[in-house]
Amino acid sequence: MKTKKLSRHYRTGTIVKSGSREIDFPFSESVGYQIRTTHRALQRFLQLKIEPYGVTLGTWYFLRALWNEDGLTQRELSRRVGTMEPTTLSAILSMEKRGLVRRVRNKKDRRKLHVYLTPKARKIRNDLMPLAKEVVATAVQGLSTNEVRQLLASLAEIQKNLSATISQLDEISSNIIE
Repeated sequence: MKTKKLSRHYRTGTIVKSGSREIDFPFSESVGYQIRTTHRALQRFLQLKIEPYGVTLGTWYFLRALWNEDGLTQRELSRRVGTMEPTTLSAILSMEKRGLVRRVRNKKDRRKLHVYLTPKARKIRNDLMPLAKEVVATAVQGLSTNEVRQLLASLAEIQKNLSATISQLDEISSNIIE
């Protein structure tokens, strides 16, 4: 005879039978779903703001990284934005054609290409950053400064938790493969 393991729902304290076919997990209680929905709304609003300047969301993230630190290598840029290197290369080539960046080969290590902003890309920063701030201000309107700080701290904690867990799983996977 198979016995069902009982566990408590993380938030409501409701007892749930694991192994049962139906487990209730409403979207309203799913942190992942809520973050994704919020992220998509933020992206859509930002997209509407920056489109008139000929900047796509994909380009936006690369520009933001370079505005923060110009001259990153393609690999560093890929890591900062969180994209695969072929995707980063496609974006860089597109931005290069549009006169937003230029690539310069590293003199010490010829395999490395550094990506630098052009004056045109530096200039549009002054137009686009206030729009990004407006998007964020709209998103958090009605929240106090302390609530925004707490939200950011909570999101940082979630990211830290997930990053640590993913690192552990990656380590386990690499040990299994070896």
